[in-house]
Amino acid sequence: MAVQEAPLTAVAAQAGKPLSAARAAQELGLKRSEFDLAVLLGHIRTTVDADGSHRRVAREELDRLQAADRKQETLSERVRTAGTTEGAQLMDISPVRFGKLARAGFITPVKFYLNRYRAVVWLYLAGELAELAIREPGLLTGRSPQKMRAVLDAGEDRRARNWRSRRLALLTRQTEDPWEQAAITSSVLDPVQLAEVVDDPYERAYLNKLRPALVGRHGESPPTREAMDRLLLADDPDEILWQRVSLALLLDEAREHRTAPRPETRRSLPPPLPETPRGLRAWLRRRKAPGDPAPS
Repeated sequence: MAVQEAPLTAVAAQAGKPLSAARAAQELGLKRSEFDLAVLLGHIRTTVDADGSHRRVAREELDRLQAADRKQETLSERVRTAGTTEGAQLMDISPVRFGKLARAGFITPVKFYLNRYRAVVWLYLAGELAELAIREPGLLTGRSPQKMRAVLDAGEDRRARNWRSRRLALLTRQTEDPWEQAAITSSVLDPVQLAEVVDDPYERAYLNKLRPALVGRHGESPPTREAMDRLLLADDPDEILWQRVSLALLLDEAREHRTAPRPETRRSLPPPLPETPRGLRAWLRRRKAPGDPAPS
């Protein structure tokens, strides 16, 4: 009997062990990109390793998700994305109308990628598009609303700005640490803007250390990296001002929480005394200390 108990205990311990992101995605039937989006959107609760290097999914969370998928809309449907052509079909409008809605900010992208021509391909949550079509039928046909026409006539394109705002909000929701939240906001400001808001070099270094990647960066060519970098930084004056103010407020809270780490400053020790001749040391020991009574 004792011989069988050890393997059973090991199996039970393994069954209760949190799963890696790759294993959890496999068991949920998701692509890794779909899993990462589901985590970002808050559909999957994760834990972080002690060193903060990897996210894991508890077995209980996996069981909850699998049970929910059997009762309602599947997790893969909740993270399903659509581009302009498919999105227009979902909303039963033309791709031209869809593009106008997106550029005017009525539809917010959830992710993007660069195609082989380094053109930006924006992706939207299919569920949100369907909900908008039901909620705002007036946007789909007829004359464009005045607000939409004003944005388009001014030549604005709010897709990148709205994506950045959404991305920051989703990332901020994943942490309660004020310094990490400040680092997330700082990630859309260029070095000059950041230095103007955060004049302490040690605080800037700490923010840079905590700053997350807004998107995955793997094997990019220099031109692709340059094109993507332009999408990651705030470029509209109103947006820049908003993020600067947000960062300043978050910094005030972070400083109250704890100070940014700084190099340890060692107290300078006095230089060692020179070696004293033995006879002189004896004389110093015999010497009368201040306040001693004079000999009679």
